[in-house]
Amino acid sequence: MVPSTARSAMEVCPEVPVMPSPRQLTQNPLKKIWMPCKNGHPERTISQRKVCMTNCPTLIVTVGLPARGKTYISKKLTRYLNWIGVPTKEFNVGQYRRECLKIYKSFEFFRPDNEEGLRIRKQCASAALEDVRHYLGVEGGQVAVFDATNTTRERRETITRFAEQNGYKVFFVESVCEDPDIIEQNIVQVKLGSPDYTNCKTEEAVEDFMMRIKCYENSYQTLDEVLDRELSYIKIIDVGRQYLVNRVLDHIQSRIVYYLMNTHITPRSIYLCRHGESDLNVKGRIGGDSGLSPRGKEFGKRLKQFILEQNIKELKVWTSQMKRTIQTAEALGAPYEQWKALNEIDAGVCEEMMYEEIQDHFPLEFALRDQDKYRYRYPKGESYEDLVQRLEPVIMELERQENVLVICHQAVMRCLLAYFLDNSAGAAPCHCDPGLSSLPAWQQAAPVSHTCYFLLIFFPCPAEKLPYLKCPLHTVMKLTPVAYGKSCWLLQLGEHSRLFYGMNLIPLAFVIDDKMTGQKEGRGRKTVNVELKCCVFRL
Repeated sequence: MVPSTARSAMEVCPEVPVMPSPRQLTQNPLKKIWMPCKNGHPERTISQRKVCMTNCPTLIVTVGLPARGKTYISKKLTRYLNWIGVPTKEFNVGQYRRECLKIYKSFEFFRPDNEEGLRIRKQCASAALEDVRHYLGVEGGQVAVFDATNTTRERRETITRFAEQNGYKVFFVESVCEDPDIIEQNIVQVKLGSPDYTNCKTEEAVEDFMMRIKCYENSYQTLDEVLDRELSYIKIIDVGRQYLVNRVLDHIQSRIVYYLMNTHITPRSIYLCRHGESDLNVKGRIGGDSGLSPRGKEFGKRLKQFILEQNIKELKVWTSQMKRTIQTAEALGAPYEQWKALNEIDAGVCEEMMYEEIQDHFPLEFALRDQDKYRYRYPKGESYEDLVQRLEPVIMELERQENVLVICHQAVMRCLLAYFLDNSAGAAPCHCDPGLSSLPAWQQAAPVSHTCYFLLIFFPCPAEKLPYLKCPLHTVMKLTPVAYGKSCWLLQLGEHSRLFYGMNLIPLAFVIDDKMTGQKEGRGRKTVNVELKCCVFRL
């Protein structure tokens, strides 16, 4: 019998909602904490946005002379924010200028007395800001990165007024560098990657770029601790030697500062691979903590040989705390660090089950997972979304390191790979036959053994595609961050090339140089430029 007091309460408040079951709660997305309103009511079109992690849109504005790493910072910051679930887009004013002019001629365009050049640059900046307005106001974006020099206080005040009129918070990121060696290194890197100098000799490109810098130097006004004390900003001095931070106003700005203080531009490579085949892999069961199978132990030996051949300077090796990654690392005969954060995704009550068994015993769970694999959380387990949050400290530490080999698990490798591929969801490569016949002639002529090298070109795709990235066993992915993109090589360390079918690989034709570069037109996509730090051979 229901007590009278309870009946009266129910009669007075008939709309009291019924509490959902704990199982329902595990599958519910987070609620928005910010919803734009109009005339006191939520805007219907905007209220259907994705989960919002900011209390209002944020406009990040880069500041600095050319060759100070602004584009590199912008791309990394955009990639990081997207990866943690904050919809972010970069707006590079230089790209607007290239689309307007089509052909770059020389530094004369940037001279302060070139009125036509000034007019075009202002038009490009205005067009970029209009696109920022559309992205943050219509497309549901939460953060926009306005990548330009913005070297004068007048230009920065214009951007600040634009943000105030649209209800955005502004955060400035200035990169200051007086080290001539770093500047020269950046200039050469820009020459190799920037579309402005695609068909230009190195000496001519460096000379032109130095003159372009001089066009900005006389009018450059750095962020000042007194004059700009009301602005929110971080000033990065000499690539991280020193930082100045002023007026951090909210959570997203604090995360931006924390991230930027953990990054560097030192050339390095990151190697990602899964553990060798485990006993549970052989049985087709997920999760668990089994050891390596005989084939998995053989992979450990091949991995050791590969690492020795690469002769990687001061390589660090990271593993999870699970047997199969530890046993793989022990085969290397080198020191390694164990990370609990690198453990495989927790499948909860489904640990050590086959997918067919999950479908039979938990048909509803199987269907829910199939509908949204990225956000689906196993009963008493984790989702890919949870895993991304768990891996954030790993990403921060990876950004601080130089050369690292991460021996991890399939779901973990997918999340890490997604971070390094410029978007929150990973990649959608074009397809081609990975057979030897499709390789360039100079690669076909190389000595052949059990190691196969391929280059991958990746394109953005939605976050929901992250759980479907292909990360097969006995495969190493080598990623080398560069300013205008990222080179990614796939290395198979096994005997069976059939592992590659369905992997969607693109071998490229290269111009053999001291630093090899490749260019490939994707199917129905824009041209992608990739810089390689060393030769890629089929060995």
